[in-house]
Amino acid sequence: MRTSERIGMAAVLTVAMFAVAPAFAFEGTSPGSKEAALPVAVAPSGVAVLKKPVPPADIPQAAPSLTALQYAAEGGHPVAQWKLGRMYAKGDGVAQDDLRAYDYFSKIANAHAEDSPSAPQATIVANAFVALGRYYASGIPNTRVKADPERAREMFSYAASYFGNAEAQYNLARMYLDGVGMQRDVKYGVRWLALSAQKGQHQAQALLGQMLFNGDRLPRQSARGLMWLTLAQDSATADETWIKDSYKTAMAKASEDDRAMALQMLERWVQGRRD
Repeated sequence: MRTSERIGMAAVLTVAMFAVAPAFAFEGTSPGSKEAALPVAVAPSGVAVLKKPVPPADIPQAAPSLTALQYAAEGGHPVAQWKLGRMYAKGDGVAQDDLRAYDYFSKIANAHAEDSPSAPQATIVANAFVALGRYYASGIPNTRVKADPERAREMFSYAASYFGNAEAQYNLARMYLDGVGMQRDVKYGVRWLALSAQKGQHQAQALLGQMLFNGDRLPRQSARGLMWLTLAQDSATADETWIKDSYKTAMAKASEDDRAMALQMLERWVQGRRD
């Protein structure tokens, strides 16, 4: 069964998932999660911020040669295909070439779409679908890969529903919320956004926080929105100024009660991740 046939199952998986899933109450907890605890510190403002753990020292390892990676990739090794795809997508050690990156990601998707979500390579396969979705969303100029929002939605939907990938869930949420490649559907968009945010995807947390704090397409819940924005801003990269600005704006507008409630919610979030 080819990828184009497999992803047709994504819509069925999506309907089934939302049909049995309980309504999301925006409580900021993740029941049953076994992830490591996240340490919290209380800022002078009264809202908790996450302490970033100190990563272990990197162990130097010899990088595989380009030839070795290409040989492994031609032999169907998904890790090698993924590494080469990322290298060509970023221009890391090779000339930047999105079409070659697209081809490597396509090989992974075609060969491993039906792999178990618990398989060792499942994360790589899901990420390959996400990468393909992004290429279809914008197209690759002057190549055979044209912008195709519907195809992008299929890629994101498969990775989001079958593999439970948080990046795919965030991208799919944005498509539903913005009505890109489909009719706008706020209900589905918010559900995918919530699933992604609960898994720690900081962009999803930021957008969900914005929407809740401002009452944008959702009933206004300022404290809960501030909690999500607090989580998001701690993970935001230097160029994600929209997240940091949204957090600062919310903090400036929040009442003392909002800040106190956000702190309580954040503590429950951390406890839920610990348990």
